[in-house]
Amino acid sequence: MDAAMAAVVRETGAFGGLLYVLPPGDDALWLAIVAGTPHEFVAPWRRIALSDPMPVADAVRERRLVWIGGQEEMARRYPRPALVLPYDFALAAAPVASGTALQGGLVLLWPGAHPPQLSRRARDAIETGCRHLGNLLRQAADRGDPLLPSARPRTLPPPAGRLLSPAEAAAITAFVDRLPGGSCALDTDGRITFITPAAAELVGADQAELVGALPWEALPWMDVPQVEDRYRAAMVSRRPQAFTVLRPPDTWLSFELYPDRSGISVRITGADPSETAPASPAAPAAGPSRATLLYHLMHLASTLTEAVGVQDVVEQSADQLLPALGAQAMVLMTAENGRLKIRGHRGYRADIVDRFDAVTLSSDIPGSKVLTTGVPDFFATFAELRHAYPSTVHEDGMASWAFLPLIASGRPIGSLLLAYSRPHAFPPGERAVLTSLAGLVGQALDRARLYDAKHHLVHRLQSALLPHTLPRIPGLKVAARYLPATRGLGIGGDFYDLIRLDERTAGAAIGDVQGHNVDAAALMGQVRTAVHAHATVGASPADVLAGTNRLLTDLDPGLFTSCLYVHLDLAAHRACLATAGHPPPLLRHADGRTQLLPVSPGLLLGIETDTRYPTLEFPLPPGCVLALYTDGLVEAPGTDIDDATAALAGLVEHADPADLGAMADLLIRRAPTPGDDIALLLLSPGE
Repeated sequence: MDAAMAAVVRETGAFGGLLYVLPPGDDALWLAIVAGTPHEFVAPWRRIALSDPMPVADAVRERRLVWIGGQEEMARRYPRPALVLPYDFALAAAPVASGTALQGGLVLLWPGAHPPQLSRRARDAIETGCRHLGNLLRQAADRGDPLLPSARPRTLPPPAGRLLSPAEAAAITAFVDRLPGGSCALDTDGRITFITPAAAELVGADQAELVGALPWEALPWMDVPQVEDRYRAAMVSRRPQAFTVLRPPDTWLSFELYPDRSGISVRITGADPSETAPASPAAPAAGPSRATLLYHLMHLASTLTEAVGVQDVVEQSADQLLPALGAQAMVLMTAENGRLKIRGHRGYRADIVDRFDAVTLSSDIPGSKVLTTGVPDFFATFAELRHAYPSTVHEDGMASWAFLPLIASGRPIGSLLLAYSRPHAFPPGERAVLTSLAGLVGQALDRARLYDAKHHLVHRLQSALLPHTLPRIPGLKVAARYLPATRGLGIGGDFYDLIRLDERTAGAAIGDVQGHNVDAAALMGQVRTAVHAHATVGASPADVLAGTNRLLTDLDPGLFTSCLYVHLDLAAHRACLATAGHPPPLLRHADGRTQLLPVSPGLLLGIETDTRYPTLEFPLPPGCVLALYTDGLVEAPGTDIDDATAALAGLVEHADPADLGAMADLLIRRAPTPGDDIALLLLSPGE
């Protein structure tokens, strides 16, 4: 297996590779073999779920080759790994299979100088190598020795260099010693394997103590972000890197790194601080330091996980991106039916942004190409912007602009405009960073749009299932309120209804279906319809609940329902009620005294087919108030239900019975924070 892995890396011209295995029945890929790159670099991706937005997951799941030609493409298509490894390199990922059976996935890495397209020869070598690896994995499994995930993947040694004769070794040593400054060599893990006496003197340490050590561990003054960052950049991009660092108290040293597949050669010289920018971590092309990138990544990712709707994404993106990136304005846009849709903005006057909302997408609109191609656009000056879009008028007062694609599931779903009030050059490293950060925003926007769509749908469903208006019944004042739960999609199974039976009689119902989802809402509609049907044929409260219970047990929805039904005789000023496991109602007498009606509860609806429901008859004189409610009005974590019900009775007692609307608003306002739905129905008979 090791030989086959080394062969596919060598024959494709890659500098490194990762072999993932897919255990039978598992939904994740596990890293098994690492070649040509330090294990620590790839440790964050030891396990990759098949649903993760990662190249190898896409390759295995879709059974196709995934090619990433460079840093900007990686940032655009896979922002998460691009932010953790913000360096210029090319990558191919392919499925490893034996026949039709998936065995795992292969990732190959090339230097940043690789051509933007993968050659036919390399593609053929990848296909052959994956087939060979797949057959080996299947054969290992067949003989009872499968390649299984382990705590640490197996790391292949780098290719052995040519052997030197004693004379050649002596000549090379003399040559290195004659060079100005000092030199040392690092292996692929970053450990010092060789250091000249001059280099040891420059860094102020003993040669023997340095060999085998990591520089940033052996020399505390090198334990700064740019040192390890430039080492990582050299190993991943396979391009020379440089940095300057202060050796206390006042000695500046310049380091030049020259990588290849066996390690890194390092040249160390003294540096003049007046001619060097010591605070600069590296050449501009390499981009911001890894520490800065991770800082931005953690803050943006953590805040966007809390974003619920589209407006949350807009606000949190503006809060994080503008100060972190030094931009002064932001616009988040999507395309809808061939038109530009402004989802939100910050830093621009509304009249400027509003002019672009709902305009037809065309090549004359700045950034329109980003929405269709998913390729970012950067304009360091207005002249560059005007050259690309000749009809553009400079009216926003900004000096530089970045139009970034918002990518989700591999397709552009919108664009993000960042504007700078001062000229901004957008070096390649920063372009990749901006594109990666926009990718995180795109994924959050995709989730938020789905949430908003579901939220709109369920609220339309909720409004369709609850009464649009309550019937006007002579001699009866009514107030009703419904408050959805704060968690989930805000839809549940609480309901209420008022049924006009004839001129002087009416029925009122309230109930609560178990759960907070579309199933609960749909069952609520069935329960409300059944109660209404039984009531309108003149059934007693006990028979209304018994008939509804038989329907639910026949449907067997897997959800239980509490329900209370009361028959109101407004002519006789009396009422009769029955309850199926529902909280008993409160009755406020005309003198203000309020009591909890002592009705015996029957079983919840939907448990047993032949269930009897006890009834309670009671007077309903003019001026009294009957309060029907669901448990969300009185239940809260850490609160005794009896104490909460007594507190509710106190509120009803001291409220004005002449204004049921104000009483209902008071009760809802004083309710616990609604982790559950709340339904409330207040009834007051007149003379």
